[in-house]
Amino acid sequence: MKQRITLGVLAAAVLLAWAPAQAATPATKPASVEKAPAKSEPQARKHFLALADEYWDAVAKFNPVDATQNGDNRFDDQIGMAISPAERAKQFDRYRAFSKRLHAIPRAQLNRSDRISYDVLTFELKTLLSYEPFPEHLLPINQMDSIPVTLANFSSGEASQPLTNVPQYEAYLSRMNQLPAWIDQAIANMKEGMAKGIVQPKAIMVSALPQFQKLVSEAPENSIFYAPVTKFPATFSEEDKKRLSADYHSTIANKLNPALTRLAAFLENEYIPSCRTSTGLSALTNGAAWYQVRVSDSTTTQMTPEQIHKIGLEEVARIQGEFAKLGPKLGYDGPPAGLPGWVAQQPKFFPFKTEGEVQAVYEKLNTLLDSKLPAMFTLVPKAKLDLRLEPELSRDTASDHYTAPALDGTRPGVFWSVVTDPSKYASTGMNTLFLHEGKPGHHFHIALMQELDMPKFRKLGGNTAFTEGWALYAETLGKEMGLFDDPAQYFGHLNDELLRATRLVVDTGMHAKGWTREQSIQYMKDTLGYDQGAKTETERYMAWPGQALAYKVGALKIQELRRRAEQALGDKFSLPKFHAIVLGDGTVPLALLEQKVDAWIASTRK
Repeated sequence: MKQRITLGVLAAAVLLAWAPAQAATPATKPASVEKAPAKSEPQARKHFLALADEYWDAVAKFNPVDATQNGDNRFDDQIGMAISPAERAKQFDRYRAFSKRLHAIPRAQLNRSDRISYDVLTFELKTLLSYEPFPEHLLPINQMDSIPVTLANFSSGEASQPLTNVPQYEAYLSRMNQLPAWIDQAIANMKEGMAKGIVQPKAIMVSALPQFQKLVSEAPENSIFYAPVTKFPATFSEEDKKRLSADYHSTIANKLNPALTRLAAFLENEYIPSCRTSTGLSALTNGAAWYQVRVSDSTTTQMTPEQIHKIGLEEVARIQGEFAKLGPKLGYDGPPAGLPGWVAQQPKFFPFKTEGEVQAVYEKLNTLLDSKLPAMFTLVPKAKLDLRLEPELSRDTASDHYTAPALDGTRPGVFWSVVTDPSKYASTGMNTLFLHEGKPGHHFHIALMQELDMPKFRKLGGNTAFTEGWALYAETLGKEMGLFDDPAQYFGHLNDELLRATRLVVDTGMHAKGWTREQSIQYMKDTLGYDQGAKTETERYMAWPGQALAYKVGALKIQELRRRAEQALGDKFSLPKFHAIVLGDGTVPLALLEQKVDAWIASTRK
């Protein structure tokens, strides 16, 4: 799915207990269910909910583009200057003030739901403050994300920023007018980074450069930012069309294009020559501690890179053991590590001639799941899931993904299939992909979360370990539903799981163990049979240290908790109830999830 705000925790920071007693780590379980407070005090709840709303507003105003991507469209006319050193310092002061105010609220006087939100907010504030020592703002651009490219992608009107009426067109125009100032601040930050030795790896910036060069247009009418003008809604008046056309043209010609030209030239002529040849974050000053913060943020655990690396190697070996049994069923008799490469060369696994044929498979699968999922889930979202093809404008840069419903119910959840060339769209991974990106993966989690009674920071924020961990766990349910009885589909499931396991090895390898970019690429080629994909994936992990660890760590924790519940409860175990416990309070850090499940086990045993 598309990136949501990721909030975890610093390794040294407290992992909050669901119970009001002392903190719990993944190795510490509460002995019994927390007793409800004798009385829920309305005044305490009022203060907490007001604080929670203020906190989310501060987060959204600080980085309005992230807010847009997370479904909050109140600030679609703003960019924000989160990369400004002065604004960054003010924001950390705000987080400290929020933390002080939060701890003045008596937690014991809140109801169960608000206590969970209280713990999550404490957790998030500690995480945000854990980044203060590290100069993230000096690395404002990479090949994976940046404000200029994100805003360019918004120009389609098909992304998170809607373009259906005049105020929305004016909001997007406002952002274009603010972009030059952001670009100049980014250049100033990168120059400071060059002076201090805090720069990106050269390889990822070489990959990023063409993106920024393409944003520069010879004429305003050819700019991607001019795209909204080329498809005005029919409801627009001629006067509005004329005015907006002139304003877009003028802004692009006189402000935006010159700024984008400055940025592209700076990157090519000054920044890339000054970038580092090293690979991992640990190569920078205090880089090992910086990476640990990112690992803890991504996984919401206190695990070390060494622990995660070891788990990755074990998971790779386990999955390749499954390949050894599966290969002959597919007609393959070579070594297990060679199975992915062999499958990629078999025409029978690429049967599609049209994008409609691809879409028809997903539609059929969606219908099939409607008949199977009720046996596993009683808690499901009300929002509909639509299946759509990715618009042509963004197909070359997108991958299959999910977007959440609108909070007001005006837009459904959407599974977007990206079909650039139907003949190259592999059929083997379709079942597992839909379970992950569609239902019961992201849709059952994110759409449901938006329907729960909780503060906005819970509905629109979250952490990657739970979000992607749940979606990866949801893939495993395909086996119980018979969706992997076809060996080709089971291969697709294992192959996707192998990628997530491989990420644990190479991400920690590069950022904590001194692996080079080339070592990672070779390991991915050898393990996954990748060619060009190994470069792209490796450079993703270089740009986002630690982010890719969340998937497997989260999924393994949910699987562990399910096994624990099954063993402890025996005949009393209910899979729908387990899923309701996992999803019923929205996104939480993994330690808090563990406590919820342990509390459920204890209460069910009685």
